[in-house]
Amino acid sequence: MTAHVIADDAEALTVAAALAKEFRAGASARDAERRLPRAEVDKLSASGLLAVTVPAAHGGADVGALTLAEIFRLLASADGSLAQIPQSHFVYVNIVRRQGTEEQRKFFFAEVLAGRRFGNAQSEAGTRHVQDIRTRLTPHPDGSYVLTGVKHYATGALFADWIPVLARAEDDELHVAYVPRDAPGLTVIDDWDGMGQRTTASGTVRLDAVPVPADRVLPHHLTFRGPQLHGAVAQLLHAAIDTGIAGGALTEAAAFVRTKSRPWFESGTETAAEDPLLIQRFGELALRVRASEALLREAARTVDAARTGLTDDSAAEASIAVAAAKAHAADTAVEVAGALFEVAGTRAALDSLNLHRHWRDARTHTLHDPARWKIQHIGRYVLNGTRPPRHGLL
Repeated sequence: MTAHVIADDAEALTVAAALAKEFRAGASARDAERRLPRAEVDKLSASGLLAVTVPAAHGGADVGALTLAEIFRLLASADGSLAQIPQSHFVYVNIVRRQGTEEQRKFFFAEVLAGRRFGNAQSEAGTRHVQDIRTRLTPHPDGSYVLTGVKHYATGALFADWIPVLARAEDDELHVAYVPRDAPGLTVIDDWDGMGQRTTASGTVRLDAVPVPADRVLPHHLTFRGPQLHGAVAQLLHAAIDTGIAGGALTEAAAFVRTKSRPWFESGTETAAEDPLLIQRFGELALRVRASEALLREAARTVDAARTGLTDDSAAEASIAVAAAKAHAADTAVEVAGALFEVAGTRAALDSLNLHRHWRDARTHTLHDPARWKIQHIGRYVLNGTRPPRHGLL
């Protein structure tokens, strides 16, 4: 595979906007038919957009968090499923950057620049909680490993060239094994049947004695030994997806009301778009979306500022800013996507129009991790100065 190499932040945003415009046209049909976006994902790769966080020393654009968040917001405003697919890709590119040896960085960054994709095999079902990882990485005498386990919600694995697998080694510490999609013993099952984000291919990955060379394993547990932005960056992208879904729903609601809705007879207006009560409601919804967008930008700037001099305090500020953006965006996405029907009227509920995809995507994506715990950490930080914990979900 060959891919364009994006030069800088400005080009990255231009490419993202163009792809979002293209992807928007087929989003409803892909969702309704559960048609997996293979061609669209290939276009993401070929565009160079999936390589924009590769460090400049390795030939990448090394864009900041502000640009990366805007890329995801743009994509999610067009297709809430498609935007979810590369979220893990960027998370695991970041792990290579932070925990890889120089040789590992050289190899994997070259792969990413060539357009190759990382999926994920992280979450497990039926365990005590989300961080109860039971997949095992067992060493061989020659220094290599064998992977055994079952992963669920493996977004993007079906489209991936490499599947990063979160597993515990003999010392019970967390590692990430980067496994080729066609590795012996690795099976990806397309069994995702969520009501929303239907085309993310978030299925099951089975690992039956999968061989892994030593130089394909990274010590992820070291990520959390000191100040880190791993969780903040991962959550920033989730916040961007929610914000984009909300914006996309508002845009489609406005277009529907302008062109298809009838005015309520008591309004005395010729068109629904002139109804003062609808105007009021659109103003309220727009305020919610604008607030989410502003919080997203502020969180991204805080992450970028923390990178220049990472300390416990700057990492905490970044995590709290991202938590605020994510909590607000999650509520906004569900509210705006639901209000679409309120403002558009009865016809909007027709299944054939598939306007409910915005709500289904929002409701499904916002289940990723609970906003109530983010609000808890914000409150503890503001009231008592308690820094948020170091983990990948904050």
